[in-house]
Amino acid sequence: MSATAVALSRPARLRPATVYVLMLVVGTAAFLYPFWLPAEAFPEQAHGGDAPLVAALIGALVVGAVMLEVRRGTMNGATVAVLGVLSAFAGLLRLVDLPGNNAGLLFLVVLAGAAFGPRFGLLLGICAMATSAVITGGIGPWLPFQMLALGWMGGAAGLLGRVTARLDPRLEVAVLTAYGWGWSFVYGAIMNLWSWPFLHGDGPTSWRPGLGFTGTLEHYWSFYVATSFGWDAATALCNALLIALTGSAVLRTLRRFAHRLEPAVELR
Repeated sequence: MSATAVALSRPARLRPATVYVLMLVVGTAAFLYPFWLPAEAFPEQAHGGDAPLVAALIGALVVGAVMLEVRRGTMNGATVAVLGVLSAFAGLLRLVDLPGNNAGLLFLVVLAGAAFGPRFGLLLGICAMATSAVITGGIGPWLPFQMLALGWMGGAAGLLGRVTARLDPRLEVAVLTAYGWGWSFVYGAIMNLWSWPFLHGDGPTSWRPGLGFTGTLEHYWSFYVATSFGWDAATALCNALLIALTGSAVLRTLRRFAHRLEPAVELR
């Protein structure tokens, strides 16, 4: 490849990556900016004013990422269709009454992320949560934060899947089971942050401006143990069981599709 071709290929590689980095930056800022607000600036309802803006930004970034991937050749129409089908199926799984919080969504996003890769896993997590909210009527200021947390879970599963794909299938399922168990707690801990800073109070489970980094961690841990740990433990157990029971067959099926749909990359 000539020096000119290499120079032209760099922007083609960087553009999709820039969109994914923006998703991470926007999402992290949306979760954390309340910790820097002065006390008098807090609204009455958690993210009641900015949640639609966050949802719109994330939605625009997802559309932009898919368009750039298709234009670059790393995704095609069939891949986008699979993304839509899996998002719809994950949304329907949320209707199944399982212990914990969204376990039906979590296990499928973990397995699909491991099979298709981190970018697909990130997009699937975001789209699956959005689809499930439409199906179940769970639309509210919490939704964009659920989309982000599940997207990060799927993206991290995709990174892990690059390593576990080299392992024996039974060992890979065991690793992904442990990942699904642990990330269920991480998902719950992240989701608490969308509303916790807005729960005013003076007790050991509340946050207030000026508490400091160490004090914030101590108060948050007390809040998490008191309110979410048991719920997340049920989610983790259910998620791990679903991955352990279905992981081998689901991974084999999804990877068969992934290999068939893998397009040749054309740099423009």
